[in-house]
Formats: sequence, C-alpha cells, structure tokens
Amino acid sequence: MIDKDKIPKHIAIIMDGNGRWAKEKGLVRTVGHRQGIERIKEIIKAASELGVGVVTFFAFSTENWNRPKEEVNMLMRYLNNFLDRQVKELHKNNIRLIVIGQNDPIPKYLQKKIKEAERKTKDNTGLKMVLALNYGSRQEIVDAAKRFAGSVMRGEIDIEGLDTEAFSRYFYTAGLPDPDILIRTSGEMRISNFLLWQLSYAELYFSKKYWPDFRRADLEEVIREYQNRERRFGGIDAGKKDN
Repeated sequence: MIDKDKIPKHIAIIMDGNGRWAKEKGLVRTVGHRQGIERIKEIIKAASELGVGVVTFFAFSTENWNRPKEEVNMLMRYLNNFLDRQVKELHKNNIRLIVIGQNDPIPKYLQKKIKEAERKTKDNTGLKMVLALNYGSRQEIVDAAKRFAGSVMRGEIDIEGLDTEAFSRYFYTAGLPDPDILIRTSGEMRISNFLLWQLSYAELYFSKKYWPDFRRADLEEVIREYQNRERRFGGIDAGKKDN
C-alpha cells in the first residue's frame, strides 16, 4: 500500500525509449513519441490523484536538435498539438504548467503558445507540471551564474552573501522543491545533463520499461519503492551508532 503521508513532493522523469519501442514494433519513431505523450497525460492524472506536488518531464534536450530534421519538426508539431488540446484540460483540473529551458531556437509560434499556457494556468494551486524543453543542466548552471553576476554588478546582492540556497534562486526551477526521486525509463542508467544541481540528494530509479509502456501502476510501484528507502542526506541511520 502507498503511504499517503510519504508521497514525494517532486518527481523528475527522463522519458526514454520512445524510438526503440516503435522500432521493436516495426513502427516509425514518431509513433513512439505520440504514444509517449499519452503516457504523460496518464502519469499527470495519476500523480495529481496521488498527491504529488510537482512532476518534471525531460521533454526535449538542447542536444535533441541534432536528431533528424523530420523527427525534430514532428516533435514540435506534437508539442503544438499538446498545447492546443491539453492546456484547457490542465486548467480545468487545477494543474499549473511551467516550462523551463531556453527559448531559442524553439519556433516563435510555440514560444507564444507556451507563454500563454503558463499565463492561463499560473494561479492554479494543484499539481505543477514542469516541461524541461530545450533544456540542458550545464547551460542552466551557466545561466544562473550569469544572472547572479548581473545582480552583483547592479548592487542587488553582495558576492559574500552567496550560498547554495541563494544561488538556487537563479535557476530555471527557482521556487520549486528539489526532486525527491528521478525516474528514467528504458534501462539506461545515466542522468544525461538533467537537473544536475537539483538532483544532488534525489533517489534514483531506473525502469527497464520503455516510456510508452510506463503506466500508472509503474508510478505507484516507484512511489512504494521510494517510501521503503531511507534518505539520510549525508547523515547516518538513526538506528546505527556509526556508518
């Protein structure tokens, strides 16, 4: 059973394996991505019902622009369709949409739709759905350093006042709790330049399932696994004298 008092506040997900799922079924890669979007919708609904506060999906990395142009264009169309069809549903269910990452070279029409979707849902108080889009964690850290340097130059903050908590306010994820657990599907066991700063103390869960096969039952299993782990944050087991 899931302990409703120990639900993770923030779950981060690397949705991996769409293309391989399609290939193994003799389908084109874009079919896998389309099925992957259906899983996003299912997992969002489940997370909201379970009481999770934030779910962050690694939707498109800065490196993904190197994929074939036809595939990139299709992914942008899928994003456009998602915004057209799902934002109203998110809003109806009190879900807030937040998009993190760099704007360019995302097409301008999509940038406009993203901003409108964020504006429409910004006052919603339920689950926060975060899309990491055109996102790379190293670039995020560089951007945070630039913003901090700008604050120092403008006299808004003293350089000696910088600590980890203050620096976190310059990240794309400012105001959000750090992830409690990272899920990566498809059996790959790496972080892939995703939320490097924020995942410092997160639990890691690697599923062998491809993302299109990851369902609500799998999310519930991850949460049960999370609840059975002991998070010490660098400390020791309270029941042991030394470690």
